[in-house]
Amino acid sequence: MSGLGTPGAQSLDGRVAVITGAASGIGRSIARRMAASGAELVLVDMDEARLHAVAAELGAEAIVADVSSQAGIDRMLDRPRVDVLVNNAGVLDALTPLAEVDDDLWSKVMRVNVDGPFKAMRAVLPGMVERGGGVILNTCSAAALSGGRAGAAYTASKHALLGLTRSTAWYYGNQGIRCNAVAPGAIQTRMHTRTMPSTSGMERTAPYFPTIPEHGKAMEVAEVAVFLCSDAARYVNGAVLPVDGGWMAY
Repeated sequence: MSGLGTPGAQSLDGRVAVITGAASGIGRSIARRMAASGAELVLVDMDEARLHAVAAELGAEAIVADVSSQAGIDRMLDRPRVDVLVNNAGVLDALTPLAEVDDDLWSKVMRVNVDGPFKAMRAVLPGMVERGGGVILNTCSAAALSGGRAGAAYTASKHALLGLTRSTAWYYGNQGIRCNAVAPGAIQTRMHTRTMPSTSGMERTAPYFPTIPEHGKAMEVAEVAVFLCSDAARYVNGAVLPVDGGWMAY
């Protein structure tokens, strides 16, 4: 193991890293940063064109899969070894308040944001334990730490993912597994611009928009992600690290 602060502490040389939601935004930036750190990448997304473009850029394996389905999980994890799993794929809920959440929206958000990471983590854990260690990183959100950063379904899903992160760290930390979460705030990505928000959700949250710091960049989240997945963070387990420009301090 490399020491904290020493050369190579954040190297991922020789490690197989599976990253979901890797075709754009934060996932793509994590892939680029991990490639620069020496990881062997397996990139997963449903956006086939964008995914193959990123994979070609980085010399990575590309797997087009729906991470909310068992078939998609089986496809992306059909390999003898995974050293690092990054559960980054996620969907928003358009700031929809609880009374306006229909069953389809709730199910979609939970399938992608909770069921997908759960199934992937359950699949990789036995192999990681057998090999004596591994790292799991979950992309949560500022919504995992408060009640007013998103709609009801998204907020509930990210709270659930954070609980899953902490439970996994506690149960498997003594077997060499580290499981942490990164909690981005307002980050400049396509995810935040391609869905029209709920009118009532916007009316409720708009007065608080001035509290949001200047939007961050996806690569700023990626830098933290690589740190948490590297030996530099070898004593960090069960933690959630906000990357939000101080938004949660308000």
